[in-house]
Formats: sequence, C-alpha cells, structure tokens
Amino acid sequence: MTKRIVIVGSGIAAITAIKSIREIDLRSEIYLIGQEKFYPYNRIRLSKGIFKELEENKILLKKKEWYEENRVKIFINTKVVNIDMDSLELFLGDGSKVKYDKLLIATGSSNNTPLIDGIGKDGVYTLRDLNDALNIKDGINESKQVVVIGGGIQGLEMAWILHQHGVKVIIVELLSRLMAHLLDDKASEILKSTIEGYGVEILTNTGVKAITGNNKVEGILIDNKVELKCDMVIHSIGIKPNKELVANTKLETQRGIVVNNKMQTNTENIYAAGDIAEFDNKIIGLWNIAIEQGKVAGYNIVGKETIYEKISPVTTLNAFGISLFSMGCVDKEESTKVLMDEDTNSKIYKKIFMKNNQVIGAIVIGDMKRSPLLKSVIEKGTALNDVDLSNISVDEFLDKLKNNK
Repeated sequence: MTKRIVIVGSGIAAITAIKSIREIDLRSEIYLIGQEKFYPYNRIRLSKGIFKELEENKILLKKKEWYEENRVKIFINTKVVNIDMDSLELFLGDGSKVKYDKLLIATGSSNNTPLIDGIGKDGVYTLRDLNDALNIKDGINESKQVVVIGGGIQGLEMAWILHQHGVKVIIVELLSRLMAHLLDDKASEILKSTIEGYGVEILTNTGVKAITGNNKVEGILIDNKVELKCDMVIHSIGIKPNKELVANTKLETQRGIVVNNKMQTNTENIYAAGDIAEFDNKIIGLWNIAIEQGKVAGYNIVGKETIYEKISPVTTLNAFGISLFSMGCVDKEESTKVLMDEDTNSKIYKKIFMKNNQVIGAIVIGDMKRSPLLKSVIEKGTALNDVDLSNISVDEFLDKLKNNK
C-alpha cells in the first residue's frame, strides 16, 4: 500500500483527488502543499465577489476541520522549488524536504500577461487568485472608468460586476468578436448587442499598444495614436500552465505536463491533474474537467484503475440579463448537420451541431431549460438513429430526444 501521497497545488483537482483517495485508502499519509496563504477555496466565485465580503472562510472548498478529519497534513503559504525523482523528495522554499511515495502535481495555471508597454504600472490588475481579487477590490474604490482587456468569460463577468456598481467599462478584444472560440458569428453578435445595450463600450479587432501614465494608469493607447482614458486596467487573455516546478526534471512536458488516460506522467509514481495536465494534446482549463481529472488521478494513485474519458467542455455565462450555454464542438466545418432556431425579438438563439448521428456541440442563448438535456446527450454520445433530421426545428428535435431517453 502507498505510504505517503504528496499533492502539490490546492485547487479543485487536488481536493477531488483527496476525496477519491480516501474512498479507497484510509491509512496512507496525505500531504497537501499549497503556495497561497489561504486554505483551498472556490476560485470561480472570485469575479462574482469583488464587491462582497471576500472572506476566506466563506469561499472555502472544504471547512478547515475536513483536513484533520481526513488525515490530511496541509501546508499553506509553502512553495515547492524542486523535485528529486531519484530520492523521491520535494525541496521546499524554506530549505526543508518532504519525502513522497506517490506525487500528484496539481499546480494549476496563471493568467497570461499581455506584452504591452506599461503593463507593470499601478492600476493594472488580473484576476486569478484571492489576492488578486482583494487587490482589485481595494483599487476599484478610486476608479471611475475601467478598461477590460479580453472578451472571454472572465472579462465579461468582470465587466458586468463593475457595471452593476456604477463603474464605466470599456471592453477591448483583439479578435473580431466576443468569445470567438465558444460562439459562432451570430451568437457573438447577439451577445455584443446585449452588452452594448447596458452602455458598456466594446472594441473588437482592437489591440492595446501601451498603457499610458507615469507610474499610475491614466489610459490605454490603441493603434499607436488613439488614447482612451481610464484609471484601471484589468486583463484576461487566457491561461498558461504553472509548469516551472518540473522544468528541470525528466517529466515530459509540452504546453503542460503530458499525462495518459490514468493522469499518469511518463514517470510511474507521478501524476498530474487540472490546468497543468495536458491530455490528448489539450489543456481545457475548466472546472468540471479539473474535477474529473482529480478523481481519476486519486483513484489510480491508490490502485483503483480508472480511465479518464474526455469530457466535452461546458461554458456558461449569466450576465447582462442574458443566459448563455456553449458546449462541445461548435465548428460548422466539423459538423455534418446543423440545426438552428432564432427569435430575434426575445434574443433567443439555439444551434445544434451534429456529426455521425450524434450531437457534438450546442450554443444556446436565452432559453436555457433544455441545456441539461443537451449536456447529457453530448456527454453520452447518444445515437440519433431513430430521429428524422429532415425539416425539423431545434425544439422539435429536443422533444424527440427527450422522449427517446
């Protein structure tokens, strides 16, 4: 039986792994090492809580006593600086060492920093961890106009929460439309129109050349000549896996740490899960995928052979009075059949993507009551053999799916 399991990283993948381990193995030691000064908390609540009480105890993934109850020795505010795979030791920032028999790396990811002149000025923020959220909360009290760089989910959620509290917001997106990888042209157009209806300015096809001001943000420069005044900049342009820890090891890495379908690396007793793990040449960076990968890693660490089945990415947005759902492959070129319904007046838009008699993706705006059905059909790969797809609306199609379940 495994004697000591060490987990580096304190996100949802790590916590889910511990739960899976303890289902099978109550005896092995578990060490959880996190670099932040907080106990593991729910990161997806940060953008929604900027103007609320961001107290650690209110957003914890598990109560502090849970770790003692599950015999988990937790280290917070502790950095792992190196791994010796020959001696099975981790070297910590304070000079101490921790031995391991099996190791799970769940160090997550960081937000990309845009290569913009002036990005280090006071008043420039990003949102990845609780410290970031607390810093934004402190800075926003003195801000009247904020530029959000990035038109993805996090950028839009941040714009919405700022708008709700009376802050003027400008969204700047380098690509031609919002959420370009998750929505088609029409859905992006509906989303953009809705947001602009709230008085939020959106600039697409726009790059930021520089952030102006001496030490403190005073504006952004676009196209080398046009300056937009602002007193805060928040950037959200994607993530990069935190793989610095394994840079000088024999672990195989590409964009992240390469794993097989057991979440196992090329070293037998080392696993990876969550935003750091690269499976099938992909890093998705979503909550539900980190949970599943953590579960699979935990089970395999203690000998319960479990295979990770690829999960279709799910993205939801509830902001600016609109509900949005995007899942799976939403590329028309990858589909053999596409169904689409639209109600312009109600801003309802539904599009279903199919291939080889299966639903492979969906975009839904407005009418969300069928989203759970779509999620289930996509995840299960439900066959559509008995469904006549000729001259059928999306709602009729979904009714048939529901009746066939």
